[in-house]
Formats: sequence, structure tokens, C-alpha cells
Amino acid sequence: MALPQPARATDEILSRLAALHPKKIDLSLARMERLLAALAHPERRLPAVIHVAGTNGKGSTIAFMRAMLEAAGKRVHVYTSPHLVRFNERIRLGAPGGGVLVSDAALADALDRVEAANAGAPITLFEITTAAAFLLFCEHPADVLLLEVGLGGRLDATNVVDQPLASVITPVSIDHVDYLGTTIEAIAGEKAGIIKPRRPVVVGTQPADALAVIERAAARKLAPLFVRGEHWHVQEEGGRLVYADEDGLLDLPRPRLVGPHQIDNAGLAVAALRAVRLPAAHEAGILRADWPARLQRLPAGPLLSRAPAGVEVWLDGGHNAAGGAALAHALCELEERYSRPLVLVLGMLGTKDVTGFLAPFAGLVREAIAVPVPGEHAGLKPEDVAAAAAGLGIPARVASDVGSALGSIARASQVPPPRVLICGSLYLAGAVLAANGADLA
Repeated sequence: MALPQPARATDEILSRLAALHPKKIDLSLARMERLLAALAHPERRLPAVIHVAGTNGKGSTIAFMRAMLEAAGKRVHVYTSPHLVRFNERIRLGAPGGGVLVSDAALADALDRVEAANAGAPITLFEITTAAAFLLFCEHPADVLLLEVGLGGRLDATNVVDQPLASVITPVSIDHVDYLGTTIEAIAGEKAGIIKPRRPVVVGTQPADALAVIERAAARKLAPLFVRGEHWHVQEEGGRLVYADEDGLLDLPRPRLVGPHQIDNAGLAVAALRAVRLPAAHEAGILRADWPARLQRLPAGPLLSRAPAGVEVWLDGGHNAAGGAALAHALCELEERYSRPLVLVLGMLGTKDVTGFLAPFAGLVREAIAVPVPGEHAGLKPEDVAAAAAGLGIPARVASDVGSALGSIARASQVPPPRVLICGSLYLAGAVLAANGADLA
């Protein structure tokens, strides 16, 4: 399942830039501020910014906001990470009728200019590519920039924007403990670092301890708060999404994106756009929003052809305990609609809590098949993933790759054919999409 490579020039530039810092992640703003000053501060010339932090749901919330704004005729820049198949996915440039991924030529040109301005100084790959994205965003007109935090918030490279239109904080949970802290309060403090003085903060569902941290941070900055359950509400009623705030009630369709958690993400998107009074086509956007590898039903393709006839194959990049709980909930909902044996095919990174991710699936899964995460990632050995599953009472075995795992399911001869969920890592999800011939333009 080899990943398609970017255009050669872009690939070579990214390889050079990756060597400028010995650490892949080194949270700091000093290097970013130095580089942006050398570039004449593109971060001060951006369109109106909605800055999004949180543990889970950032990408889906941005996808909903983008779809709602574009359906209302707005040009929307989008910055997200990581990418799934091509680096270009991280930078979407607003255009009439809908945004487009940055071209190889435009990306290579921006990277060349940023590399020259950096002059060989130490800087992480995420920092220098974020600077390139800011150059592109300020040079192409748009109405809004939807800006996703890379990691944390307080010291993330995106946190150089000092006057966003709004800050949005999606649900906070335990993840990236090596960088953000081991408690929910510490992690929430890092996420709340994107809050800016007197700028509105729109907050999704939070554990009580996380919400208390966010509320204190907002109070210190005199930032108006819009909190789910206090200032706005969303729920599913009769197969519809019902949203309410002080400005009134919206009766909207259920999102095309699958899972009860997408009701929450869509509601947060609506709340954010209403908080800043941006014109948006809520109904059209909810129906159009698309976000690959988030409980995505895989279409026919080379990889899917390895599975036995009749098998449903779903893909999700979820990789932490909260993500596992959301996925298990969504699969229970699918099970109620149409019952099938559930098989997990999963690979995970060594930094993740495998047991925490898998625990919600105990009693729901017929079998787990552990595979390696392709590429140069610090993936856990499949044997260790399988052992964690077995420790939860989930029958588990190992396969050499996803294709082999799907092929082996044919020998189970189950009736009805099983429902397969490939999960555990966005890097694994990207490799699966690439192997199945996905076009993410």
C-alpha cells in the first residue's frame, strides 16, 4: 500500500525542510515568529480567521463550516493536518464555487520562498509549511480562513494569529500526553491557549474539568463564551438535527457524515458561524459536508476487491479513547439498523493508548485483526495491538497488511457477511485510501 508521492520538486523540498530540526515536534512560537517577520508578516494579512482547537472533531467541524459558507457563496481558505494521501490536502484555497487544493507548482513556489527566508535556521517541518500556507492564504483573496491547530494550541505554529474572528474548541480528551500533559486540565489549558482578548470563544461538549479551565481562560481575556448546553443546544429529533440558541431554532437535516458524534460537530459549526454573524447556508452545508476517513464507507477499488463479496468496509482515523467511544456508539447505531458481525482491522502508533481506544468495542466486536501502520511512523507491533485486544476479551490475530486482513475474512464464511471497520490511525487511513485509489481533490 505505497502512498502516491507529491510532484518531485515538492517532495524534494519537503525532505530538505524536514532536516532543519532534529525533532519532528518541538512546540514553540519563537521560531515561527522569527520566520514570519522575515516574510513581512503574512499572518497579519490573512482573511478573517476562525481558529479551531480540540482533541476530536476539529476536521469534521471545519468541514461543516466550510460547506455551509461555500453553499452561501463565500470563498473559504482551509488549513488542516495531517494529510491522508497528498500533502496538498492540508492547504485548500478559496475560489468561486468552492475551494481547490493548492497545486504542486504553487506549493513548491511558496515552500521555496519560505525556505529562502528561513536561511537554514532550525525550524520544524510543521512550522515552515504553516508559514508557506500563510503566504498562500494572504496572496489569494477569500472571505474566511478556517485554521486548524496542529497540536495543542498555546504553542502551536498556528497560534500567531492575534485577532481571529473567533476561537472554537471542540471536545477535549486525553491524547498526546508527551506534549500536552497527562491530565484533562493540563490539556484543556493548552487548547485554551488559542483564546484571544475580547474575541468570541465557541465551545463544544466538554468534561466538567476541561470546561472550567476554558471558562477561566476566557474570563481572563474578557472573551465572550458560547458554550454548548448553556448558550446553544443541538440534538437529534425524529431523524433531524435540531439546533437552538438565543436567536432562535433551526430544524435541519441529519448530516451525511455518519455517526451521532457528527450531530455534535455540525451543531458546533452552526454555533460558531452564528456567534460571529457569518451568512451561511446551514441546511445545504450539512448535506454537502464531506470529510474522508471519518466513518467513511469505502467505495469499490483495488483494496476493497480483496474483501469477500457482500462485506461492508468502513474507514476511520480515530485513535484515542474518546474517538473509540464515538466510533463504538456509531457502530451500535449501524448494528440496530442492520445487524452484521463486526470485525476490526487496526494499526496504531506507539504513542497511543491502545486499551483505551479498544475498550468501548469489548462485547461488540467479533474479531480484531492487527496490522502494521505503513510508512516511517512509530507504529506498534501488530502482536502488541492484538495482545491488548485479547486482554479485553476480543478475539485477535495478526495480518501482514490491510489487504491480507481483508482477504482472510473470506475464510470465516460468516452469514450475513461481516461489517469491517479499519481504524486506529490517520496514517493507516491515508494508506488505505491511497491503496484503494481515492481521489481527495
